[in-house]
Amino acid sequence: MESTKYRVKNIELAEAGHKRIEWAKGRMPVLGLIRERYTRDRPLAGVRVAACLHVTVETANLITTLIAGGAKVALTGSNPLSTQDDVAAALAKEGVSVYAFRGQNEEEYYECVEEALRLEPNILLDDGADMIATVHQRHKDLIKQVSGGCEETTTGVVRLRALAEQGDLKIPIMAVNDAETKMMFDNRYGTGQSAIHGIMNATNFLFAGQTVVVVGYGWCGRGIATRARGMGANVIVVEVNPRKTLEAAMDGYWVMPMREAAKLGDLFITASGNLSVIRKEHFQVMKDQAILANAGHFNVEIDRPGLEGLASEIREVKEDVVEYVLNNGRRLYLLAEGRLVNLSCAFGHPPEVMDMSFANQALVVKYISENAAQLKPQVYSVPAEIDNSVAKLKLDALGIEPETLTHEQKEYLSSWTSGT
Repeated sequence: MESTKYRVKNIELAEAGHKRIEWAKGRMPVLGLIRERYTRDRPLAGVRVAACLHVTVETANLITTLIAGGAKVALTGSNPLSTQDDVAAALAKEGVSVYAFRGQNEEEYYECVEEALRLEPNILLDDGADMIATVHQRHKDLIKQVSGGCEETTTGVVRLRALAEQGDLKIPIMAVNDAETKMMFDNRYGTGQSAIHGIMNATNFLFAGQTVVVVGYGWCGRGIATRARGMGANVIVVEVNPRKTLEAAMDGYWVMPMREAAKLGDLFITASGNLSVIRKEHFQVMKDQAILANAGHFNVEIDRPGLEGLASEIREVKEDVVEYVLNNGRRLYLLAEGRLVNLSCAFGHPPEVMDMSFANQALVVKYISENAAQLKPQVYSVPAEIDNSVAKLKLDALGIEPETLTHEQKEYLSSWTSGT
């Protein structure tokens, strides 16, 4: 299959993008160490990688690391509003096959996914599982040559596990999202900070003294709740899982169902990964001028069609902020069309935390390439040795030395005979 070389908003933005990529590069030391190793050893020579990821400065450093290892890469964006156009231009200027621009409609989004798949990849990198789903639905002819894929998000892993449970998953998948050096840091600290950043960029919202409702108390929700409380907000958590609900209560948050939280919130932030967690009956009881933002991967958590159906007037009051005037006269404000607020209204996760996430990606691509013959079409956890090596490299980069066990301690931990 033949492909155009790139499809970006404006190639003239390349210089600005290159400067920002270099800035991030200096803050991603673990990926830098892997890049040095890959440049020397070329472990990915001949490997073709199609990546459907948020096109950010951090992603650019992952892509150049894979290329340094010998891979041929095609990149497309994993969300219509998350592409940083200067970064896409910079990669295109360097010869990378990149198909992404901010503001895509759905047709353009999937056209770009199709362009990336023209590479006829051996390995798929995904952020939300759209590319892997597209291969399963429309390009079954490619499956026989795909050694495996990586999935970076909670949402994508849920989709792919559902596909596997149905018996329809045809390629092995590494759940990079579930690696501890990804999930515990990227999801908690990255989403926690970047979601707040996006909301402040879009609205200049004052958190102190106001009531923030966080929907979902996984690692992302925990991070958002922690940061909101740290800025002085009164935080309510809405969660369906009994254990997580109990945990939120013991962490000191107000905990209640959405039907009650909807009446109290000044700002609502969704991070559940589920459909319509804020919907019609909730909109109808919200305060005048309440703000709605989503930090989950897909724009389904806030029921936008339901909100539109209640509105007598809809208007954009500023970039990424749309006002819905309800029939009861109250005004609600939806940010970034209900898409990921941290990437639509800000820069996404800081490079220091994406350093670990993308180090996992780079190492897992190598792992898939080397172990393809042994991998079956199922969802795998990232091998512990990869997860631990990323943590060790990050500690080294930070100049932090962990404690070590003595010989006696090692013996004690491996024995069952010592007791009272």
